[in-house]
Amino acid sequence: MEASTESNWTATNMPDQSGRTVVVTGANSGLGLEATKAFARKGAHVVMACRSLDRANRARRRIESMVTDVSLTVLELDLASQASIRQFVTEFESEFARLDVLLNNAGIMMTPYSTTEDGFERQLGVNHLGHFALTGLLLDHLVETDGETRVVTQSSIAHKSGSGEIHFDDLHGKQSYSRFEAYAQSKLANLLFTYELDRRLRASRADTIAVAAHPGSSATELVSGDTEMDTSVIQQIVRKFVNTFMTQSAVAGALPALYAATAANVDGGHYIGPGGLLEMRGNPTHVVSNATSYDHATARRLWEVSEELTGVTFEFEEPQPA
Repeated sequence: MEASTESNWTATNMPDQSGRTVVVTGANSGLGLEATKAFARKGAHVVMACRSLDRANRARRRIESMVTDVSLTVLELDLASQASIRQFVTEFESEFARLDVLLNNAGIMMTPYSTTEDGFERQLGVNHLGHFALTGLLLDHLVETDGETRVVTQSSIAHKSGSGEIHFDDLHGKQSYSRFEAYAQSKLANLLFTYELDRRLRASRADTIAVAAHPGSSATELVSGDTEMDTSVIQQIVRKFVNTFMTQSAVAGALPALYAATAANVDGGHYIGPGGLLEMRGNPTHVVSNATSYDHATARRLWEVSEELTGVTFEFEEPQPA
């Protein structure tokens, strides 16, 4: 890519975030927890948007014991529930006048087949449709906040696996379900959404940009907590090798999203990931997603389907004449 990162970039390189408001979904563990710590250390007020209030408050107290003078708010958000998303937005709007960064971080990975309360296949429902609706409902806050604001959405290198396509003919896996294929589809949807959102923001000349990121292979509950994955001897050996030699810590895994959210040389439509072997680990840098993710027709079709399913329609202001 034409843009590059600084060498050995870490969260300490983040610019000061004082006076800024940041929403982090899934902020109580893994990548979200590390991102929350980093934003808080730099002076941002972080809204921890989490499904479990108990776990979120425990995480908040843990951060407060580690970082002095932090500013944190916990709000309930279940991305598997469109009603919960709307309730979260109502509570957020009643408390906060600005929104500088929306970090769409929460996600689930390779789960057995199930559906959300709205009838969506759960991985697509949480990873894509939940964040699609949340972003749309918060868009006015982002656009109306002074200065450049950013929507950062976590994808995954898994989006390149499987068919590498969106299965519009069986979007919710009712006819045939593979938990890996469904996860890959949801992560591809994250990218299609990000790029299309940024194109629409550019067309409206908004000061909000949309950026994607991925953590490589990171040691988080998203991976380690999946006890239902197949556990043959060969798979156990391969997983142990990957965890030992290719997986990085959650602290390192959070860096691409933090870079995407704060670095000066990031523009809308960029995709940030680790720069090491196979993008599994390493310093955050600009990376490239699969061909389908850049297809405008697929992105527009997914956008229309997502609006229809969630009932959330994005409103973009018409650009003012020069």
